[in-house]
Amino acid sequence: MFKQSSFSVVIKKALFLICATPLLVCAQEWPNKPITVVVPFPAGGGTDAFARPLAAQLTKQLGKQIVIDNRGGAGGTLGASIAAKAAPDGYTFFMGAAHHAIAPAMYPNLDYDIEKSFIPVAMVANPPQVIVVNPKNVQVKNLKEFIELLKKNPGKFNYASAGNGSSHHLAAEQFKMLTKTFITHIPYRGAGPAMQDLIAGQVDIEFDGLGSSAAQIKNGSIVAIAVASQKRAPGFPDVPTAAEAGLVGYEVSTWYGLFAPKGTPQPIVDRMIVEVQKAINTPELKTIWTNNGSDTPNLSGAAFGRFVNADIKRWAAVAKASGAKLD
Repeated sequence: MFKQSSFSVVIKKALFLICATPLLVCAQEWPNKPITVVVPFPAGGGTDAFARPLAAQLTKQLGKQIVIDNRGGAGGTLGASIAAKAAPDGYTFFMGAAHHAIAPAMYPNLDYDIEKSFIPVAMVANPPQVIVVNPKNVQVKNLKEFIELLKKNPGKFNYASAGNGSSHHLAAEQFKMLTKTFITHIPYRGAGPAMQDLIAGQVDIEFDGLGSSAAQIKNGSIVAIAVASQKRAPGFPDVPTAAEAGLVGYEVSTWYGLFAPKGTPQPIVDRMIVEVQKAINTPELKTIWTNNGSDTPNLSGAAFGRFVNADIKRWAAVAKASGAKLD
């Protein structure tokens, strides 16, 4: 039998050894170096619109630099694959999105599993999709005129997406299915490059996440036709919902969420959950979120994981019904 004092010494030594093990870092000592957040799209897209302000706020809260690592390609699946293989030591996180709930239905040979390769941390933002057009290429005033124009000109117009299997892609395919219209798909390596070509008039339409369209809508570079949500988006009271404009049942959001590689110590995950919720509820980020058309979500941990699992099933059904394929 140990004496009480001896027992305490043994416990302290054991805790020291645990904390000294790289993959079992104590939450109290974490972080002690910069943290990387893998963003699976090029800079300038919707993911960046939320990831970068969040990283800046977390840097203030944690006292260590949060570094954004943009790894675009393959509809966001390349960056997801890289993040899934990162050391689960609490120094790499992944900014996933609705695209990653769609990917299993579109990419049959993924080398990661969004449900099994990651630990869900928290939903960061949840802006609706928005139908936006280049005003010179598509001269309409509302959704009714837009649909009529497409029906009269099947195949004449094209739409840009953030890549094959992205939420932009599936949102467009669902729209085409509901309206019985045909628009040619032009996939890009991310929402940023797609938006640049939409503004330039190289493409006509984009079914975009509001976060990456917000600034361009406000400065008049592009025109918003409707948001795909039950209610009008924060910061955009003049843009009607699809249902208000006559297209009932067209509801698509581009959620963004933080994930940790599987095996990341739970105390670190729990700490990051608290820090993310604290960050997105600061007045600074609330203002940015509103300007980007998103409310402040309150969904983390296992509840966020269940949301993602349900979204995977939902998008699998949409992909099957619409016949969406990789272009």
